[in-house]
Formats: sequence, structure tokens, C-alpha cells
Amino acid sequence: MHRFHYNQGQLFCENVSLQSLAEKHGTPLYVYSKGTITDHFTRLDAALGELDHLICYAVKANSNLSVLSTIAKLGGGFDIVSAGELYRVIKAGGDASKCTFAGVGKTRDEIEYALSQGIYCFNAESEAELEFINEVAGKLGKKAPVAVRVNPNVDAKTHAKITTGKSENKFGIDFDRIGAVYARIANEMPNLIIKGLQMHIGSQLTSVDPFVEAVKKVSPLVAEMKEKYNLQFFSIGGGIGINYRQSLDSGDAGWWEKNSAEQHPLTIQKYADSVVPLLKPLGIRILCEPGRFMVGNAGALLTQVLFEKRGGAKIFKIVDAGMNDLIRPTLYEGWHQIVPLKQVEGEVEKVDIVGPICETGDYLAQDREVAPVKAGDYIAAMSAGAYGFSMASNYNTRPMPAEILVDDSQAHVVRDRQTLDDVLKGEHVV
Repeated sequence: MHRFHYNQGQLFCENVSLQSLAEKHGTPLYVYSKGTITDHFTRLDAALGELDHLICYAVKANSNLSVLSTIAKLGGGFDIVSAGELYRVIKAGGDASKCTFAGVGKTRDEIEYALSQGIYCFNAESEAELEFINEVAGKLGKKAPVAVRVNPNVDAKTHAKITTGKSENKFGIDFDRIGAVYARIANEMPNLIIKGLQMHIGSQLTSVDPFVEAVKKVSPLVAEMKEKYNLQFFSIGGGIGINYRQSLDSGDAGWWEKNSAEQHPLTIQKYADSVVPLLKPLGIRILCEPGRFMVGNAGALLTQVLFEKRGGAKIFKIVDAGMNDLIRPTLYEGWHQIVPLKQVEGEVEKVDIVGPICETGDYLAQDREVAPVKAGDYIAAMSAGAYGFSMASNYNTRPMPAEILVDDSQAHVVRDRQTLDDVLKGEHVV
């Protein structure tokens, strides 16, 4: 499932030592494995092979141009949520006609830009949005392709901040309203072309059951809308969870599939075996919109231990990466495996791994048993390829980290580390 492993006591990404990257490029530093991204795409693509399908990678998970380029070259499409993400996709060599545009708050400028680039479809989240897209398209003399996002009211049983398929969430239109909405589009919105139907029930799902429940519930609706309005696709969304607790003793991409049933019951094969038989009878193109699955285990955040602080209640390892670099632990209580770049001997210690930000919530791990690393040592927060750099900020006027893409034995700088001048660019004293 990933290509990070120890070799003679040093942690490697594919065939590159992470210690060497930290020493050469400094920390904090994001490192991604191109081989892992490629493997995840091709395995999911093969698993859906019985269906006419398109994998639309969710750009928000990791929007680095080289990551997008890797997926575009594999034939992937993209799930975007802003004009900026569409701009990135095009700059990376992606095809706008393979892009679906989601999100509840699309602006006029964004809709106009997406129409000018010839996107595949807008995934509309409300009737008001459909009316607005119809108005914008009409003024441009264009027809806008649309799909309605249905809210199936299925509990994904994931973190409250990343569930999207329940009736109290802001996303989508209520299930029992969909028929009337499609009728409105067909009869009252002449500048829209009905193209599909979309759903997405949440992120980081570790059981196939919510997927099965949602597909079973929505499939009859798809069949009905296909009969009435000639739907071209059904998007089943993303949400395939990843294993944040992985072995680093093997670079075998199949290790996860064979040995993690107890830790993480959802595998790609189990996912496909469960949903493909339900989708195949629909006889319609299936879109899948994975984000975290594609890149999460493909990345690591490298950081250096600055100081150790031993208090009466806790031991703190203070590192140079903060919540501005990786906010998941603070925002979602996200758990990341913490490992040294050089294996060290000695008993593990229960510590807090904390950053330099002036916030109590600035931590990478709390009450975590880790190797006895000391000041000067480098450590890695694993499985940081999704919602890591893409959610980073300049809080505390801290420059953004550099990003590295490893391809076998080659390490490419795919984003330069910001300078302080970069951070201040565009500001003016009056």
C-alpha cells in the first residue's frame, strides 16, 4: 500500500533515503512516492474494470502540479471544488473535459471559467445553484452540463467533520426531492443539460457497508432518472479510507491487502466485490472520486527534533513542524504514525510531539509511544500525503515547506520552500 520502508536502519521512500533528503533540503519537508500514487490508481482502475468508469481524483487532497500530472498521465479525471483547482489541473496537463466541479458555493466567475474550459459536468448541490448556473450559462449563450448531488441520508460512521451524506449536512439535495428537481431542470432551465447524478457520503470510510447501503438506496433512483432524462453517468463519490497504521518493514504494495484485515477491513478488492455487482446492472458510466486513497499513504512529513522538555506531567519533543504544516491532528484528531528516520535503540517513551506554533493545539501526536529520539534527530509523520500540504498555511508567518516527489531512485523538488519574501509578497504598507 506504500513504498516507505527501512533499509539497514534508515527509512527510505522507494530507493531514496529520507535522512538524505532532510539534510539536503531542510525541514519541515513533504515527501511523496510517485510509485505509490501510480500503484493506487492502477489497482483501483483494474478493480472497476467490469464497469464503464472514470476515476476523478479529488484535487483538494493534494493539489501539487506533479501529483496532478502523474494522475493525468495515467488517464485520470479530476474532481474539483474551485476555479483555482481547475486552473491547476490544466497547468498540470490534465483534461478539463474529464473534470467534475463540486462544492456548494460556486461563484459567477468560477462558473464562467469552467464553462469556457469545457468541463465535463457541474455537480450541483442546491436548486438555487442550478438556477444560478442556468442564468450564467444563458448570458454566455452556452449549455451547462449538470448533475444533481443527492443526499441519501446514509450515516458513513466517520468523523463528524468529514461526513457529508446525512440530512443535516450542507451538501446535496434531499433524496425525496430529487425527482422534482430533475423535472424542474428539464422543464424550466433551458440552459442546462442533464448529464448525471452524484452522491458522496463522507471521507475515510473503513467499512464497505455504508457504500453498499448508499448504492442500494440510490441505484433505483438512477435507473428512474436514466429512463426519464437519459443520464450518462452515476458518480458514487469517494471516501475510501486508508490505513494510518502500516508496516514499514516491507515495501511490498500488496502487504496491506494481505495482512490488515483486523486493523482496516476495507480493501480495494472488497470494495469492488461489494459495489461493482450492484452498479453493473445500471448500464451507465460510473464515476469514482477518490482523494485520500490515492495520495494519503504516498506522503510523509519530515521534521527535526529541536528540544526535549521534561515536565512533571509529560515529556515533550519539540519539533520544527507545526499545525500550520499539518493541521489534521488539531482539526480532526487525525492520527499519524511517528517514526525516526534512523532507527534508534532503547525503550520507547510516551511523549507529546509538539510544534513551535503559539497554540496549545499545536501538536502532531499526544501521549504517543515513540522511539527515544533526541534533539537533532529527524522523524517522520507518516501517511501525510492527503490534507497535509493542501491545508497548510502561513500562520505565525511561517514559510510553507518544500515538496519532493520520489520516483524510484530520483528525488525531484516539485515545490520550492517559501522564503519570507514569498510570504509577504502582495502586502503593502500604507
